Amino acid sequence: MCILLFALHRHPDFPLILAANRDEFHHRPAARARFWGEHPHLLAGRDLRAGGTWLGVTRGGRFAAVTNYRAAGAGGDTTDAALSRGFLVRDFLARNIGAADFIANLHPRRHNYAGFSFIAGEAAAVFFYSNRGGEGEARPLPPGVHGLCNHLLNTPWPKVKRGVAQLTALIQNPRPQPGDLFTLLRDATPAPDSDLPDTGLGATLERALSAIRTPTVHIRGAEYGTVNSSVLLLHKSGLVQFHERGWDTKGDGTGDRVYSFTVEPGAS
Repeated sequence: MCILLFALHRHPDFPLILAANRDEFHHRPAARARFWGEHPHLLAGRDLRAGGTWLGVTRGGRFAAVTNYRAAGAGGDTTDAALSRGFLVRDFLARNIGAADFIANLHPRRHNYAGFSFIAGEAAAVFFYSNRGGEGEARPLPPGVHGLCNHLLNTPWPKVKRGVAQLTALIQNPRPQPGDLFTLLRDATPAPDSDLPDTGLGATLERALSAIRTPTVHIRGAEYGTVNSSVLLLHKSGLVQFHERGWDTKGDGTGDRVYSFTVEPGAS
């Protein structure tokens, strides 16, 4: 299960500090983070099967991310959906539209997607929306350290609570380092069985998926686990730092991508 951890206006120099793991089947084709040819202001990886993305940022300083939603006890989201959830991030970042307006336009079409939770905006105003859990409308987020897994924002699943606590400690550093955030994202400590959520997968998988970094496990006969980690730092000066690290099935790094640029006022 993916995890997204972010500190919003909790550091004096960095209004946004974000760390995220993407969990996926290792055989699913994806491109590493880069600026997109057809949208040169958009920096993100790309799902080569459906064409969307899971996390991205623009030269104008807007960012977005999406996670799948799994209802506890329901065994997963089985909704028939015509559209990939990765289109949500792609479409928001590709267009020059505010997050609140984008979500308002999305709401009538929310059932075209399987269950998702979505964050979008810029450091000055970040919004959360889900088509599950009765959210109903865009919710502006207050300053704080937030965590999102495969449920609603700040659902107290073990990996969310552990990640939020670790990020809260890390941002006490006057100069947060990407390496420290990647160390957080490598934490493969499983939760005690007594704390495991019930999402219908059975105790063995629930235990493996309860760690911040998911080790490679077999689901439906295929290898699944954390395939990449991302760190996004936005400095009050407008400097954006984006780091992405890939992981193989053994949990070894497959190389980093690093981008640094200054937010362009008026850019998308």
